[in-house]
Amino acid sequence: MSDSEEHHFESKADAGASKTYPMQAGAIRKGGYIVIKNRPCKVVEVSTSKTGKHGHAKCHFVAIDIFNGKKLEDIVPSSHNCDVPHVDRTEYQLIDISEDGFVSLLTENGNTKDDLKLPTEEPILTQLKDGFAEGKDLAVTVMSAMGEEQINALKDVGPR
Repeated sequence: MSDSEEHHFESKADAGASKTYPMQAGAIRKGGYIVIKNRPCKVVEVSTSKTGKHGHAKCHFVAIDIFNGKKLEDIVPSSHNCDVPHVDRTEYQLIDISEDGFVSLLTENGNTKDDLKLPTEEPILTQLKDGFAEGKDLAVTVMSAMGEEQINALKDVGPR
């Protein structure tokens, strides 16, 4: 290889932090999180069948996608590992709502975060727009998991 050849590598990965971690299916409880069909979900129902003639006891999970609200189900042997998403909630102060549907948020270290769209759920969207129009000081809670982020709650922190 000569010195004149240059190689450019494009990295599509982050700093090596995994989006999920393994957890035994039998240890996942109602109210916990699980990945079903590559979507982060909150478990709403778990039922475990007894060990059958073919070995494993099975866990039947009913879960709701945390971003789009769709109901998903999965059946996994209780001794097998399932992927569990790393779910984070962060609170930001709302600064502005742009005409193209993006919000401008103030982070804890004083920077702005401008890459989030307005939520699609009707009650939160209406409260956010009305509260902002009235000049209220609003704090939004952003849930993030598996590389996705979405505003899922807001609260009034007093007048400006």
